[in-house]
Amino acid sequence: MSAVIIFGLLLALMLTGMPISIALGLTVLTFLFTMTAVPIDTVALKLFTGIEKFEIMAIPFFILAGNFLTHGGVAKRMIDFATAMVGHLHGGLGLAAVFACALFAAVSGSSPATVVAIGAVILPAMTAQGFPQRFGAGVVTTSGALGILIPPSIVMVMYAVATSGMIVHGPDGKPVDAASIGELFIAGVVPGLLLAGFLAFTTWYRARKFGYPRLPKASFRQRWMAFREAIWGLLLIVVVIGGIYAGLFTPTEAAAMSAVYAFVISVFVYKDLTLRDVPRVLLASANMSAMLLYIITNAVLFSFLMAHENIPQALGDWMVNAGLEWWMFLIIVNLLLLAAGNFMEPSSIVLIMAPILFPVAVRLGIDPVHFGIMIVVNMEVGMCHPPVGLNLYVASGITKMGITELTVAVWPWLLTMLVFLVLVTYVPWISLVLPRLLGM
Repeated sequence: MSAVIIFGLLLALMLTGMPISIALGLTVLTFLFTMTAVPIDTVALKLFTGIEKFEIMAIPFFILAGNFLTHGGVAKRMIDFATAMVGHLHGGLGLAAVFACALFAAVSGSSPATVVAIGAVILPAMTAQGFPQRFGAGVVTTSGALGILIPPSIVMVMYAVATSGMIVHGPDGKPVDAASIGELFIAGVVPGLLLAGFLAFTTWYRARKFGYPRLPKASFRQRWMAFREAIWGLLLIVVVIGGIYAGLFTPTEAAAMSAVYAFVISVFVYKDLTLRDVPRVLLASANMSAMLLYIITNAVLFSFLMAHENIPQALGDWMVNAGLEWWMFLIIVNLLLLAAGNFMEPSSIVLIMAPILFPVAVRLGIDPVHFGIMIVVNMEVGMCHPPVGLNLYVASGITKMGITELTVAVWPWLLTMLVFLVLVTYVPWISLVLPRLLGM
């Protein structure tokens, strides 16, 4: 009954058009003050301690690094490198867009930032070369979603923060640790590269089928020059992932390092940003960070309410007693997350759903890292379909196409992503092979 009241109140507030963060906070406060005897000082304490976690500091730093790279000319150099490598194949610039999105995703951590950075440069070039606008928009909108699967990923940080500190038990009754940010980052490498391959194959197949243009094959010297130009941006991948795996710094420290590194190469190496532009980038990053931290604060309160009412535990007991198998549970989770993606953005979905679903998943024997990667892939799909797909709105701003037209444009790649979602859901090896290989 508590769960019905809580979610009913949350849904009612969201239907009024209220921002999700405020709806979360009002739901919690209304329920706590009218239906429980929780002291108000406990609520205040949870508000403070909820965002006191060291891991949360990674979010503003990754956002800052992504903004420096978006405005600092790194994306253009990555596109030039990608074009030199694969531009001669069928649908050359389309494949280059997928390749460039994968590279930029490995340094930015954000899907909308990837769509903006790559799309703003490559979409006009594709149109000028003779590609249909729909084709280019479909490629960039869906490939940009790699920004939250290929590490570093802000959504992975959200999942780790939402589930850290929870006391959960596996099928044998033994306690199971939540996935760390470092484990999720390493686990995202193989699925990210595999999904990039799936999207590239769809792009190549459609380009070959409809006879879209190809570029002349680049010489070795041209490829080497493009690589030399892009090397400073590509090294950021080594700084973040290599530094975490080598134990040189934590994911939060890696985020701080990436922000400093992105500032240095954008201002002093590539010189596409001047010191006069830096305050504007800092302000934009602060605005986005404040928005996400406000959502996190209210989501922490929501998780506290869930735990106080024993809703995750009750849900887990009910599913186990009903004889629900792990594969059935994963079908339900996928359908639930895909439905939530129709009216909520990824950060809110993860922060609300992960604390509820995570204990049940562990109870059914599902690995926390595998479960986290599956949730992230669901969020990728949600960013590419209406009515609130962020990538659609970003691509619409670049291409001046309507949301309906964009929805039609992305369907071949969206279907590819759904096939990949099924694969990553039921083949845990894809998510777990690299962490296990590295002894994590």
